Amino acid sequence: MTDGDDDERRPAERTSSATTSRPSNTVRDARRKSDTKAQSGATAFASGTFKSNVFKLQVDELLGQIRPRHGQREAAAEAALHKVKKTVEQIPSRGPHLINEAERGLFKEKVAVPFPEPRPPKDAKYKFSYAKPANVNVVGSFALETSSRLRDMVEIDMVVAMPPSIFEDKDYLNYRYYYKRAYYLACIAAGLQAAHKAEFKISFKLLHNDPLKPVLAVTPLETSAAAAQWTVNIIPCVGQSQFAAAKLHPQKNCIRSADAISDESSATPFYNSSLRADMLTSAYLKLVHSASKRCEGFKDACLLGSIWLRQRGFASSLDAGGFGNFEWASLLALCLQGGAPNGKSLLSDGYSSYQLFKATLQLIAMKDFVGNPLVIGSSSDSVSVPAQPVVWDVETSHNLLYKLGEWSYRTLRYEARSTLAALGDQSHDGFDVTFIMRVHEPLYRYDYVVQLPRKLLSAESRTSTHEGQSHIGKLYTILKQGLGDRVNHLSITSDVSESWPLGSTQPNDKVTRLVTVGLMVNSDNVKRTVDHGPSAENKSDAAAFRRFWGEKAELRRFKDGSILESLIWASPQESGQPVLEQIVRYLLGHHFGAVTTDDLVLSGDGFARLVKAGSDIAPFSTIVSRYNQFEQDIRGLSVPLSIRQIMPADTQLCYSSIRAPLSGTGRPIPADVTIQFEGSGRWPDELAAIQRTKIAFLLMIDKMLQDSVDSVTTRVGLENEGRDVLNQGFLDVTYDNDATFRLRIYHDREQSLSKTQMKNKTADPKTRELAKVGLAKYRCDYEKAPAQTQAIMRLCTRFSALSGSIRLTKKWFASHLLSNHISDELIELVVIRTFTQPAPWTTPSSVQTGFLRTISWLSRWDWRAEPLVVDLSASGELKQAGINAIRTNFEAWRKLDPAMNRVALFAASNLDPEGTTWTDGRPLKVIAGRMTVLAKAACVEVSEKQLDLQPASLFSSPLTDFDFVLHLSPDVSFVGKAKRSSGKFKNLELSSLDDTKLIGFDPVRELVVELENIYGSAILFFYGGQERNVIAGLWSPVTARRAWKVNLAYSTVPVKGKDDEEDVQASINKRAILAEIATLAGDLVQKVEVVQK
Repeated sequence: MTDGDDDERRPAERTSSATTSRPSNTVRDARRKSDTKAQSGATAFASGTFKSNVFKLQVDELLGQIRPRHGQREAAAEAALHKVKKTVEQIPSRGPHLINEAERGLFKEKVAVPFPEPRPPKDAKYKFSYAKPANVNVVGSFALETSSRLRDMVEIDMVVAMPPSIFEDKDYLNYRYYYKRAYYLACIAAGLQAAHKAEFKISFKLLHNDPLKPVLAVTPLETSAAAAQWTVNIIPCVGQSQFAAAKLHPQKNCIRSADAISDESSATPFYNSSLRADMLTSAYLKLVHSASKRCEGFKDACLLGSIWLRQRGFASSLDAGGFGNFEWASLLALCLQGGAPNGKSLLSDGYSSYQLFKATLQLIAMKDFVGNPLVIGSSSDSVSVPAQPVVWDVETSHNLLYKLGEWSYRTLRYEARSTLAALGDQSHDGFDVTFIMRVHEPLYRYDYVVQLPRKLLSAESRTSTHEGQSHIGKLYTILKQGLGDRVNHLSITSDVSESWPLGSTQPNDKVTRLVTVGLMVNSDNVKRTVDHGPSAENKSDAAAFRRFWGEKAELRRFKDGSILESLIWASPQESGQPVLEQIVRYLLGHHFGAVTTDDLVLSGDGFARLVKAGSDIAPFSTIVSRYNQFEQDIRGLSVPLSIRQIMPADTQLCYSSIRAPLSGTGRPIPADVTIQFEGSGRWPDELAAIQRTKIAFLLMIDKMLQDSVDSVTTRVGLENEGRDVLNQGFLDVTYDNDATFRLRIYHDREQSLSKTQMKNKTADPKTRELAKVGLAKYRCDYEKAPAQTQAIMRLCTRFSALSGSIRLTKKWFASHLLSNHISDELIELVVIRTFTQPAPWTTPSSVQTGFLRTISWLSRWDWRAEPLVVDLSASGELKQAGINAIRTNFEAWRKLDPAMNRVALFAASNLDPEGTTWTDGRPLKVIAGRMTVLAKAACVEVSEKQLDLQPASLFSSPLTDFDFVLHLSPDVSFVGKAKRSSGKFKNLELSSLDDTKLIGFDPVRELVVELENIYGSAILFFYGGQERNVIAGLWSPVTARRAWKVNLAYSTVPVKGKDDEEDVQASINKRAILAEIATLAGDLVQKVEVVQK
């Protein structure tokens, strides 16, 4: 039965109500029975109760939206079904004929018999005939009302039972059944074509992509209308007693050569089970129908299962895993009958739909059907199929999972475990990741994706198809063995076979179809360049190793004296390819023949290459080493007060700066560091005096460092001029032009003094506002930034892909000119969420998945209604009580600022439950909206291009979105950028680099800050740092023409009113403002471009 699974594989845009709208607060009547009738065997899976009342409401609302209903599509499909059924029952008998005569007769009617490969021999003695069907029935999810109405296509499966008279006892052998089945189907095709050629489109296609089973697909001629989105599948089958079940046991051989002595020489489990499935169509229809009548929650459990499978790309088709709606419903029905010890059932009829759904997932995740088959019914026979999962139905002598290869089954179990983990997480809502999100797209799902033509996997263009995907199985075995512990999970899928016209033979699509391999890598091992094999003393293992690896294997002696078979791979720098790609290319070439560059597409390293200087933490080793030296040097000074702690507070020191720190190739960017001394009563008790005392301390440390440390350059600098209650000074310490550290003093008394000044009602408003600003900056610079820096340092050493993912995401924001709106710390939190809350996936192990999943989440984040909550401990320190407190803070902010003029994004963590440290004042609501739009556009690009995606395309957006663009001079020197040769004398360039006064000076950034201060009320500026050499601007809507008034915050000119010529209005003087900006920028700006729209 098709159950419409092939249709469910199509990527679905989230436009339907079930995937975009949130469940309402309407609670449906409870439809669940008491569990008092549950049998004892079901207790192992009885934990599937709802995690919360909200979750129950969401599930109920989803079920209400996906339950099938009778609409225009269904009515049109049923009308066609009745016509087709009537015609099939009236088709006249044919034959019996020998093969040549049988084909010739149909060829005259422009119908080619869709024989599977290998075709029947021309001198075959058996005959082909057509007789009236024994019966015609509708089966599948449409008949059982277990298919979601959200599917793009309504599919109805009409089973035509072939009469026993056309078969012989031995027809189960050597494809004879499949040949006669194909002829019978061609006769039906001829009859339908003669009767309905002008009304329907009739074509052949493969049932579940099984090359042995062509079926007829009847569709409307015109498919543009919504009511025309339907297909009627005509599926030939035979009765359950047509062939003895024992003859079709998976361990039997049903394809025998002429000289075969025994039918046990080589088992043909797929061939046998595929034929057996044709015999059991009615039996499984009755099984599922009986379960739906007996168990009230059964149909809804099947609907939940169908949604879960659809979102993960599973379907009954071989190319989609071989586990779809039919397998889910049948497995569920069988577990309601038995499977537990002593003949008890695994599941109870009294379970609710959600309990049945979760229990089925638990069964899939917890029990390995490959090594430990699930047997439903009483039987003493042992049933096993090598490297294949087995759910053995004793009553029907059938393996329900015969279409699942080991690779698909491992993926199914992986998804079940991931879903159960999400559902078991009490701190986060698991509804969306279980039922709403589409998680099957390979670039989000896998760290590396390999795509190759199917033709490479078989030496001959046409081979025997009796064992389905044996070539895929060989590929899986070779890659699994060859990649070893470099890969945690390996999945293989292939393209869907296309339908073909009635007058054509079944196409050989191995040339055009592609095979896609998804790899989830082990980040600790994936880059390893030396593999150790067996010892040379172990002759048999060493010989097997050499057979598998061929000329790549070599014998080596290691430092510990051992002599081992080994594999040596080139470093990525030497070969231009990651180690993983080298291995995959070698394995395919060695075991499947020559593999050229054009044959293989590998995605996974392209995004990492966009991260300058390398995507791991290695580029930061110099500055981290210098920081350790700097800390030792500071602690070695004889300062009057004991040092309590020295804390890094900079992205460079937690491996997350957008560009790696320079090493002797330009002026380094100062890395912020805070120092806190032990408490002392000698500190002044006034904010301004404290700031002057801190400067005195810095001057003293400056002199001590110069006296005691060689190769160090120091300079005391001033900041926050005119605001004497804020921090006034810092100390820059530079080591051999490798690294500069900007030291500030953290004194905890400042916080209480700022609070007191804020509450002092006798103080003037300006003083109180300055105290408020000072308190916020104090918390940011001395409490939140150091704490987050240290947390990210730990996380980057724990998650190897985190550093590169953060840096690439910052590059994405900068490339879209959002650097001056979205803070680095906020971006860090967004990316860390991807790693600490990875559901529905597992933790990313590559920059590709870390970055793309982050962008995907940004595209879905409803920041108006949901806060960003991150556990920076990644170990569960943020408990439910903490999350509730954060949500309370978020709701309070939304009530205080409903228009989101001050706080648009709310980003909290276990270290910062207030949630506004990095978002208070910016980004503005319009910038947050732009972030969402850009993220959605990126996700559309990923979905459309798939493996053809060029990573760099996600990092560009048109400048035509803006009103004007300031093109910066190419000679502008960004802070920290390695300066290219300018044609000046070398000694002048070196003296410029050695000028400590210019350390940390970024003229373009200072220009943007000044422009925002002067023109911020009229213009919204966009800037991307070193990623784009422009500053863009948008005129604010408040600058629209308005009634004339004096003292507007921007330059205007008087103009006549539109309706009344005597009415004078104020119009913004854009030309004058842009001229002022050009004058202010001076040589920094090369050209001012006004975008014409």
